[in-house]
Amino acid sequence: MLNKTVNRIISRWKGQAYQVDQRVPAGYLLRLVLTRTLMLCRGSLSGIRHRGILFLSWRATVKARSRIRVGRTVSIERDAYIDALSAEGIVLGNNVSVGKRTRIEGTGNLQQLGKGMIVGNNVGLGQDSFYGCAGGISIGDDTIVGDFASFHSENHVFGDAAQPIRLQGVTHQGIRVGNNCWIGAKATILDGAVIEDGCIIAAGALVKAGHYPANGIYGGVPAVWLKARTHPCGTVNQENG
Repeated sequence: MLNKTVNRIISRWKGQAYQVDQRVPAGYLLRLVLTRTLMLCRGSLSGIRHRGILFLSWRATVKARSRIRVGRTVSIERDAYIDALSAEGIVLGNNVSVGKRTRIEGTGNLQQLGKGMIVGNNVGLGQDSFYGCAGGISIGDDTIVGDFASFHSENHVFGDAAQPIRLQGVTHQGIRVGNNCWIGAKATILDGAVIEDGCIIAAGALVKAGHYPANGIYGGVPAVWLKARTHPCGTVNQENG
């Protein structure tokens, strides 16, 4: 009975069918419901602009709340840290989750506001990840980001060997990730990377500035094209070589 009730509630929140595994103990579900209820209460009282349900952990930190906008059914988990201070703010779409201990920082330093971050719908930002948004980060719909991933949309200038690097300033190109991508655990995405729709970035890959065509699988340090994804019928998508 409890499973059916939870299934019905979650399906309504997500706008799609959701089924809890029947082997999940009732006590576990009860604790989950209690935790989510408390997160819902905090989200409602947070002052963050949202278009529906916002789950905000009591142990999450959100700064510059006037600069963050969220959609429906957004979850910001325990020990997540979001500093939305930036020119364009932080935007989280519908059905977005921000994992435990993940950091989103809109600005690298107070001498110049960063650009910010836009996240599409149905996106999961994994645990223990970092998003440096000074140069701007955009992530498309239905994309998954694994745990311990890091995004750095800023680069230090270092051309003058006579000056300390810290005094030579920074450059910003921004990072763009398309729709329906999978960024593997411990991947590092650097400023200037443009990852098109449908791409897979292998775990531990280092993605430098550059253009990564759609539906490719990329891996390595630095990341290179490995192969194309296959269609359900088994034929290979040849667009990327």
